[in-house]
Amino acid sequence: MAKKTIRTIPQDRTSMPVQTPIERVKNFDEVAIGYSLEDALVESERCLMCANPACVPACPVRIDIPGFIQKIVDKDYRGAYDVLSDANLLAAICGRVCPQEDQCEAVCPVGDTLEPVAIGRLERWVGDQAIDKGWSNVPYMEANGYRIGIVGSGPAGIACAADMAKAGCDVTVYEAFHKPGGVLRYGIPEFRLPDSVIATEIDKLVKLGVKIECNTLVGRLFTIAQMIDELGFDAVFVGTGAGTPRFMDIPGEFLNGVLSANELLTRCNLMQAGDFPNHDTPLGLGKQVAIIGSGNTAMDAMRVSLRMGADKVYCIYRRTIEESPARNEEIEHAKEEGVEFHWLSNPLEILDDGKGNVRGMRCIRMELGEPDESGRRSPIPVQGSEFEFKADTIVYAIGTSANPIMGQTSNIKLNKWGFIETDANMATSLAGVYAGGDIVTGGATVILAMGAGRQAAASMKAYLGIRDTDVVYRNERSDPENKLFGIVREERNFTRIRTLQGAV
Repeated sequence: MAKKTIRTIPQDRTSMPVQTPIERVKNFDEVAIGYSLEDALVESERCLMCANPACVPACPVRIDIPGFIQKIVDKDYRGAYDVLSDANLLAAICGRVCPQEDQCEAVCPVGDTLEPVAIGRLERWVGDQAIDKGWSNVPYMEANGYRIGIVGSGPAGIACAADMAKAGCDVTVYEAFHKPGGVLRYGIPEFRLPDSVIATEIDKLVKLGVKIECNTLVGRLFTIAQMIDELGFDAVFVGTGAGTPRFMDIPGEFLNGVLSANELLTRCNLMQAGDFPNHDTPLGLGKQVAIIGSGNTAMDAMRVSLRMGADKVYCIYRRTIEESPARNEEIEHAKEEGVEFHWLSNPLEILDDGKGNVRGMRCIRMELGEPDESGRRSPIPVQGSEFEFKADTIVYAIGTSANPIMGQTSNIKLNKWGFIETDANMATSLAGVYAGGDIVTGGATVILAMGAGRQAAASMKAYLGIRDTDVVYRNERSDPENKLFGIVREERNFTRIRTLQGAV
């Protein structure tokens, strides 16, 4: 087979079919329709199959990206799924919501000359094939007797649970809400990530033997310490996310009509407020909605508001579009659907109608100065540029803080922001307790949380002495002084030896 070059591959990135803006703003159906078989085959031919692919280390869960794409080229679609699912249990989810443009696609050499290979779209296509055809991979698992407790059923918890179950552990996941999925379920609207996809992917976790206990709030029903001391878990992973919304502490935040994006999205996604009155979850969203912030959560809140019947939806952000943390695709979709963006605008006060309700917002224009610690240019107020506009609902989407329950109900060490502090191995200050995802790093992406969950699982296996075939053993493991009867001490394998009584 001739070696592929930039000149010989398809030059144009295969576009994603989508609903038209006029159609989609009236429904919660998925906006991106997905690749056809022909689309997937054409796009897979754009991969150069690099000898030392930069995309693999750029993936937080280290998917063999050229490997699964080559399987598509070979028309071995089940094989493509096998390669993907070896590293990622949630291909159909990650293919939809992960920022591949900042990770694997960002380092694709095709992108140096053309648009990079659409790795995320191909991942989604393979994941959807698996759902459509009922594929799942349940490896042979020999029980090892260890019991693992997972706090939180979001992406970090799911990834950790899957790896520990595959290692032969008895795994139980505790979820505070009445449905599993964590932020996947309550934080991402169905038009980006359908519930049916989440349910099918989580069912794969159940097929691995993982037990999921919903309506169980760890820290209130029992503590992390009790999980180790009384419930008998040999190790615990905490992946509760960072679900406490942040506000700005400006006048008017306690008026009726002010809420967080967390509340808005949870009510719509998990409590079916979008289907009121068929579901008894009234939201009371106004007709003129202003969302403060410009991340992916803010984009979701804006687009949900439009679908919930708002006449006008505004984005208020103190920097420019170049500094916006949202995916370019999400910003473009929001623009197409009618969101009005007010860049370089910072809220000063939420205005009262005299009856305790929101009537508008007072803002000030900003200009950009020198870069801050994050590398983004710091916004500076422009004196005398205050302005007001009408709104009857204000939604905050400026980030989240750590849920305080873990810190309040255990002696686990927290950092100065209230997030759980871990070492390089994801171990916390409590023996046998590990943590990862947003509860450690603050708000991040689904795939980064999954990477943290997998990293924690590897550390938990090392802590328990479980042989991990994915890890190259350290040199000291071959040291004769580290062995007993030829068995590495760290692995805690024991063989019973019968001796003859009285033998010399």
